[in-house]
Amino acid sequence: MKCIYLIRHCKAAGQEPDAQLTAEGHAEAELLANFLSEKQIDYIVSSPYDRAVSTIQPLAQKHKLKINMDHRLRERVLSAYGLDNWMETLKETYQDLDMALPGGESSREAMNRGVSAIEELLGRAERNVVVVTHGNLMSLILKYYDDQYGFEEWRGLTNPDVYEIVMNTDEVKPDINRLWK
Repeated sequence: MKCIYLIRHCKAAGQEPDAQLTAEGHAEAELLANFLSEKQIDYIVSSPYDRAVSTIQPLAQKHKLKINMDHRLRERVLSAYGLDNWMETLKETYQDLDMALPGGESSREAMNRGVSAIEELLGRAERNVVVVTHGNLMSLILKYYDDQYGFEEWRGLTNPDVYEIVMNTDEVKPDINRLWK
């Protein structure tokens, strides 16, 4: 059995790769570390974006674990250009997984990128792994394992958010549970 704790970063001051956590986000990171402190975390991997790394820093310090970076866990780029109707367009990408805008990734491309990172972790010896990513990619990873996840579930995510994905070797479909509410 393998347990992946899929985490969306805490509140941040923006969407850029170098956007920092807000004061509230830093407080949430401490709460998150306490929330997960009794889990026997063996390995931590994070998006390289500052807000993701800062989210998991307190937990890494408590467990004396290194934060490993994986660029496949970065946030999805919907489009290289600003969109006035980005929310409506994002919703469409959950219905048409292959829809890609100029300079952006389709949902399927982003999903496959994120899932490739998860699948690689499943092959590692560690049993309890923390994965820190971003909301859109998180929802697409969840959708890969359970098609019920979509746009509305993405909208319902919080900063931070934590899902537990339990992979049993004898089952094809994992158990997915939301832990943070």
